[in-house]
Amino acid sequence: MSENSASPLPLSAQLEALLFVAPGPVTNAQLAAALELPVRVVDEALKALEASYANGSGRALRVQRLQGRVQLTTAPEVGALVERFLGLEATSRLSHAALEVLSIVAYRRPVTRPQVDAIRGVNSDGALKSLLHKGLIQEIGRSPSPGRPILYSITPEFLQHFGLGSLEELPPLDSDQSEVSSQQSNADGQDADNDAYQD
Repeated sequence: MSENSASPLPLSAQLEALLFVAPGPVTNAQLAAALELPVRVVDEALKALEASYANGSGRALRVQRLQGRVQLTTAPEVGALVERFLGLEATSRLSHAALEVLSIVAYRRPVTRPQVDAIRGVNSDGALKSLLHKGLIQEIGRSPSPGRPILYSITPEFLQHFGLGSLEELPPLDSDQSEVSSQQSNADGQDADNDAYQD
């Protein structure tokens, strides 16, 4: 008999404890190994725990999922309170440029800086560095394209910053797609005009 089965606490409470002490996002397999249970059982218990934190429950915690990993985070409703308590108000604000870049990375992940620049029509080095410093995006490798530019994607901190439980909760891109395409066309048109002037 596993040690887990003798625990007086329900499985959801045991998972809550493990997620609470975990130093960062963990896989379901890691949780299953610690509990000496099949991953399938842990998956079901995680869904139950997630449901218990659902909106309207009066709980200030959420289960957050990203890239096959889970972690325990605070609910977006208490974000301002947590920021004030930790003294994060001054560092949590994002510029318009940073928000533009962040949205591109979130929806086009993984994406390179030249791709971000092409969509925005301006250099994005500063905004990318700021977002990396704030931990909202991360380098995840290099593109096989010429020059092997760095690939960027979002982090669990991005989800927490915007009160999202997973990437599936991102708003649909349909209404914004035309705007992005328009910006891309404008940028291409400007490049063509510049080339014409240079000729």
